[in-house]
Amino acid sequence: MEYADIAIAVLGVLGLASIWDLLSGRRGYGGAVLVAGVGAACGAFLVIRVFGISTLGDWLWVAWAMVASAFTLLAYTLFRSKR
Repeated sequence: MEYADIAIAVLGVLGLASIWDLLSGRRGYGGAVLVAGVGAACGAFLVIRVFGISTLGDWLWVAWAMVASAFTLLAYTLFRSKR
């Protein structure tokens, strides 16, 4: 159970990408996973390295990663080019 938080974060990213793909009505699950994964990585980096609030041993970084992932999916939806 040492890496349970990482597994939960990966499953959360996949879940958020699935929900976004279903709600957006587009067939871009790969793009959604990429955007959500990059957002989660940035959120984890911010909380661990920049702000110093959490460590990888805590569960707080998982919540920050999910919030950042949702934020990047929202930003991607709002600012993507529509050809």
